Amino acid sequence: MAQMEQFAVRSRPGHTSVDAVVARLRALGSGWPPSDGVAVFNRVYLAVTEEIGRRIDLGAFPVRRSAATLDVRFAERYLSAVDAVAAGRRPPACWQPLFQYRRHPGVRPLQYALAGINAHIGHDLALAVVDTCHVLGCEPAALEGDFDLVGDTLTALEERIREDLMPGPDLLEIADPLTHLLGAWSLEKARDAAWSAARVLWGLRGLPELAGEFRERLDAGVGLVGRCLLTPAR
Repeated sequence: MAQMEQFAVRSRPGHTSVDAVVARLRALGSGWPPSDGVAVFNRVYLAVTEEIGRRIDLGAFPVRRSAATLDVRFAERYLSAVDAVAAGRRPPACWQPLFQYRRHPGVRPLQYALAGINAHIGHDLALAVVDTCHVLGCEPAALEGDFDLVGDTLTALEERIREDLMPGPDLLEIADPLTHLLGAWSLEKARDAAWSAARVLWGLRGLPELAGEFRERLDAGVGLVGRCLLTPAR
């Protein structure tokens, strides 16, 4: 806690705020049809971001500034991917499957939601931890509490997301391969992997070539998982 208080004084404001991120997510969602795969994930992410903002306001995080910085840096990764696609550029490999299959008639809403969560947790969260450490002048260990609380928020919402977006009982019998595919992906394991990746990237910060290679392979690996999650169900 002492270390958190020390760097909280030194930290500087981010480029935006949690409220600004929420406003941007709402604006994006209003511009896409509800069935659009990216819009499906955007709705899920909006709910997550609103809940994290609420918990920050209630004092659930040890240091408000560090939690807000992590949340904003995390969101910026997804928003940058959206902006890249809008500008005709390629997004990171982890996001490419979601944008490629966003209008596929054989992909179900739950697949879109989990593919987006996979990209955001599996790739973006690790990089957001490193970004936050640079902004606040701290080590990853100082953010572990915030990381865990963000992850707990996602876990708490995941069951509701699955219930809201999973096909009904009759469809589940027909789509048994789909339920097997989605059941093979674990948010908890993705969180653990993201934390390990963040620590590795921080350890490689003085070796830019190795760090760049690690980021590329992380991006590609997460993208491959996302492509599997988006296997058309029909």
